Amino acid sequence: MISRTFVLCLLSLMLAACGGGTKWYDDPDTHIVRRGETLYSIAFRYGKPPADLARWNRLGDGSLIYPGQVLRLTPPSGTSARSPAATTASKPAPRPLPGIPAQPSPRWSWPTSGRIDVEFGAKPGPGTGVLINGRVGQPVVAAAPGRVVYAGSGLIGYGQLIILKHNETYLSAYGYTSSLLVKEGQEVKQGQRIATMGEGPERKPRLHFEIRRNGEPVNPRQFLPTR
Repeated sequence: MISRTFVLCLLSLMLAACGGGTKWYDDPDTHIVRRGETLYSIAFRYGKPPADLARWNRLGDGSLIYPGQVLRLTPPSGTSARSPAATTASKPAPRPLPGIPAQPSPRWSWPTSGRIDVEFGAKPGPGTGVLINGRVGQPVVAAAPGRVVYAGSGLIGYGQLIILKHNETYLSAYGYTSSLLVKEGQEVKQGQRIATMGEGPERKPRLHFEIRRNGEPVNPRQFLPTR
């Protein structure tokens, strides 16, 4: 017969193992909001377009989320990711969600001086961007004009991270910074200093820089000017 003490120990181990994860229970289609998270940090974590998460959860502009709120990570039943539902004979279609038009890419500039040391998709690092070598404390600037939608250290694997929204299609992210010089909600200009470089993987001075199009990471080299 299993003792009560053994059961309690087992439960404690299970809870401890879950403490560092992104969910509070095993449901791949939902996320429970934790303190300090924003719609954009959640979308960034799961590789989802923030506008789609807002639509699927009827959040409006997505600014009103709160700890403990359950967010769906997939379209409502009967709808596709970015298009209205088709009508079926068996049941009425749910109310269509408004479409999100694709918007053009901004004109990008380099976020810091230095050469790319680790390419898109390579390790070390998350592989979702490039690692640019430099020195600790050198300026990190906005690669395009936009609005700060996340500034913090809540996403594991990125250190101190800034996410900029440029339009409904494009985001950029700046990780492994040693200081944050902007706040969420702040509008920034291209070339404006937003942070300073810190240490990335292998304790080397590096900036993690990535561009996301509709939530999906894309190779920044195809957007950055030749130098």
